[in-house]
Amino acid sequence: MKILVPVKRVIDYNVKARVKPDHSGVDLNNVKMSINPFCEIAVEEAVRLKEAGKATEVVVVSIGVQQTQETLRTALAIGADRAILLQSDDDLEPLAVAKVLKAVIAEENPDMVIMGKQAIDGDNNATGQMLAALLDWPQATFASKLELVDGGAHVTREVDGGLQTVKVSLPAIVTTDLRLNEPRYASLPNIMKARSKPMATKAVGEYGLDLAPRLSVKSVTEPPKRTAGEIVESASELVEKLKTAGVLS
Repeated sequence: MKILVPVKRVIDYNVKARVKPDHSGVDLNNVKMSINPFCEIAVEEAVRLKEAGKATEVVVVSIGVQQTQETLRTALAIGADRAILLQSDDDLEPLAVAKVLKAVIAEENPDMVIMGKQAIDGDNNATGQMLAALLDWPQATFASKLELVDGGAHVTREVDGGLQTVKVSLPAIVTTDLRLNEPRYASLPNIMKARSKPMATKAVGEYGLDLAPRLSVKSVTEPPKRTAGEIVESASELVEKLKTAGVLS
């Protein structure tokens, strides 16, 4: 079984994002970048399936600038076998990403695609679903547990009422949630080994796809700063102030 894992390079989750002075987007200059946390979980799950003897190859793919090689090397250090970098200077929308991934899947012919449910920069939570629709493959989203059973996959997902388990036939798209696993730290020997693992590089334009954006960003601003709190002497004073503020009626 071959597993394809798309990954994305994003601002590190420990870094506070800064807005550009012209409010056209987020400033990425001199900012620490890392693998998207949900994508890292997807890589870990694919590697675990390989270690359990249920998968034979794990291929990671990413769309982005040349520096995205670092993100792919991280995935290779976790345990992926090889990587594919699709170079693009544009920040593609979910539909465009899904179209590119569909073209990659046609070349690689994987048995399963495991990917993060969303990226922490755009928070769109759409690429996996769009990819499944374009491929006409079954999908199981927000996976908190994944088991391969009888030529298919049993996926447990968290819903409002508790847990739901669905069965999908393969090939299928599975998107990962936080509780699926805890990714390992890449050891120094594995980081060194990742440097020698194969990484193919292609230009997104080679696929001849319509990747024109459907959305435009009008303005990006920081959230309003929180005002200082106020200490009250009693519960009755608190209720009175809430009434004055219109919170209570």
